[in-house]
Amino acid sequence: MDIFEQFLNAKLTIGNDHMLWREIVGNVFGLVSALGGMRRKVWSWPVGIVGNVLLFTVFLGSWFGMAGEHPDMLGQAGRQIMFVLVSVYGWYRWNQTRRTGGADAVAVHPRWASWPQRLGLVAAMATGTAAFAWVFQQLDSWAPVPDAWIFMGSVLATYGMARGWVEFWLIWVAVDAVGVPLLFRGGYYATGLMYVFYGVFTIVGFVVWWRINRRESAAPAISADSPAAAAI
Repeated sequence: MDIFEQFLNAKLTIGNDHMLWREIVGNVFGLVSALGGMRRKVWSWPVGIVGNVLLFTVFLGSWFGMAGEHPDMLGQAGRQIMFVLVSVYGWYRWNQTRRTGGADAVAVHPRWASWPQRLGLVAAMATGTAAFAWVFQQLDSWAPVPDAWIFMGSVLATYGMARGWVEFWLIWVAVDAVGVPLLFRGGYYATGLMYVFYGVFTIVGFVVWWRINRRESAAPAISADSPAAAAI
C-alpha cells in the first residue's frame, strides 16, 4: 500500500512547477498506444487502457489526495472511462479481423467512412458536445464546453479507430486544437505537451493510413491487370 501511495504522490519538479509522475507515465502509455495504432497492432488497445486508468486518477485529483492543486476536469476524467469501454470494443474487433484473415493478416484495413457515417459523426459531435456541456456545467466543471468537446471528440475518434476509418485521425486534430490551451490553463503541463506532440503525430498517422488505404484499394486492380490474370 505504501508503494501505491508513493506512486500516487510522486512528482517531477521543474523550477517552480510540479508534475505528477502518473500523469507522465499515463501519457507515455497513450503515446505507445497511438504508435501501435498507426502500425495496426492489436496490443495498442490494452496498452492504451493502462494509460487511461492512470490519467483518470490524475484528472480527478481531489479523489486521490490532490485536492486544490489543479482543478478537477470532469470531461477529461470521464473520457478515460469511455476510452476503456470503446477500447475493449476495438480490441475485440481488431482481434477478430486478424484471426479471420489468416496467419499474416493485419488487425485492420483502413478505409474511408461513407458520407452517411461522416454526417453521423458530425451530428454526434454537435449534439454530444451540447449535451455533455450542460451535464458538466451542472457538475461544476471548470470548463464545461471545451471539456465536452474534448470528451465527445475523443470518444468518436476512438470509435473511428476501432472501425478502421481514416478520418479518425482528423477528429484527433480537432480535439488537440482545443485540448492543448485548456490543459495548459489548468496546469496539466505533461498532458498539454503530449497533446502538442499528438497534434503532429495525428497528421502523420492520417497520411500513413491514407497511403495504406490507397495501396490496398489498388491491389485488386493490379492483380486483375497482371499477365497471369489476363491469361485466365
